[in-house]
Amino acid sequence: MSFFDIDNHPEIELFDGVKIRTAYGEKIMMSFVYFEPNSSVPEHSHPHEQMGTVIEGQFRLTVNEESKVVEKGDVYLVPSNAKHSAQSLSSSAVALDIFSPPREDYKYQ
Repeated sequence: MSFFDIDNHPEIELFDGVKIRTAYGEKIMMSFVYFEPNSSVPEHSHPHEQMGTVIEGQFRLTVNEESKVVEKGDVYLVPSNAKHSAQSLSSSAVALDIFSPPREDYKYQ
């Protein structure tokens, strides 16, 4: 498939107030992350390299104990196996995360 309508892809709830929609190929995945106000992704790590950008709003991102409030237009990198977490602030936020290779646990059926 060469074209995707992300609004018609299944929504996956990762955590309370954090949902994603994904599109992927053989070697890369895009994950649109939707944060409700005051929601969070707990600290975790994975073997995938992750790079992302903030599309709307802002949230606090922590990568290997370094924290920063990222906002619209900011770009970030989470190296393979790095511990990281995210917390939205008092408003909603949207991010686009890119994973390589694709995360099997984020694929829809």
